[in-house]
Amino acid sequence: MISSWLSPLIRQFSLICLTLALCLSLPAPLKASPLNPSCPENMVFIPSGTFNIGSDSHYPSERSAEDVTVDSFCINQYEITNSEFAQFVKETGYITVAERPLSKEQFPNLPDDQRNPGSLVFQMADKNAQQVGYLSWWKWTLGADWQHPFGPKSDIKGKDKYPVVQVSYEDVAAYAQWAGLSLPTEAQWEYAARGGLDDVDYSWGKQYSEKKANTWQGIFPFFNTKADGYVGVAPVGSFAPNGYGLYDITGNVWEWTSDWYSVGHDRKTHSSNPTGPSEQESFDPREPGIAKHVIKGGSYLCAPNYCSRYRPAARESQSSDTGTTHIGFRLVTNPLSLSS
Repeated sequence: MISSWLSPLIRQFSLICLTLALCLSLPAPLKASPLNPSCPENMVFIPSGTFNIGSDSHYPSERSAEDVTVDSFCINQYEITNSEFAQFVKETGYITVAERPLSKEQFPNLPDDQRNPGSLVFQMADKNAQQVGYLSWWKWTLGADWQHPFGPKSDIKGKDKYPVVQVSYEDVAAYAQWAGLSLPTEAQWEYAARGGLDDVDYSWGKQYSEKKANTWQGIFPFFNTKADGYVGVAPVGSFAPNGYGLYDITGNVWEWTSDWYSVGHDRKTHSSNPTGPSEQESFDPREPGIAKHVIKGGSYLCAPNYCSRYRPAARESQSSDTGTTHIGFRLVTNPLSLSS
């Protein structure tokens, strides 16, 4: 028991520490989540567990590994939104990769007039076209960034609750540092996305449903029937959550993870909290020599006739310096100790 004469001194010392923290602009303590008192606000508690990561029934890049264990963690209930990212930019003055001119070091052969800021934007193919080249639906668009996802004539006005897009890995890592959180590992992300279900393909069960997530209905990339109510990105929380209470863990936008990409999960068998290969070991056979990060969850551009990666086990690779109109993110942290 603390002596009565000592208690006032402790309280006074605490006030001094708090004042110093404010003066030094240290991050404010994270509020507890009403969803679970051991997690920060707007985050969901995921209990520790063991599962088989990946799948042997779909793409070779998903090759599975047995008995992968993850410790308990907290994860954002929703994808990070435009309003949340705007607050980060307001407080830090951060400029995203898409808002910066292309560097001469990275693109030495580009003339100066082609170094203006921009990003990749999806464009639906002409429905009358007989054939469309692979990935030809992506167009480099000057002036495309997180505030203007489809180019300078677009904006995010009235879309505060939509997931932020056109953010590179560098951008989301900067946001995570500012927020005092981290990007999930692929193992954390997939385990949470499964929602406590085993031996099923989707976060809700065994059968694909166009009503369960924001995906593409129709023939990609020619037409979208909008059977789920959306042609493009949807506001977060527009579809039912998975078993852990996570929204849009399937479809809507792909989500960055901290893992570097390589084919399959061979090295993760019987491991705890795996983090994937190193940057030097990252390998995508489609683009050898370019280190990439794993993205998860699929997006509104995933259709049964193309991609079909709207599954927890599904994965894709993405260059760290590239954002698009269909990639966002959510963050994780360790459970907080709020008992003191």
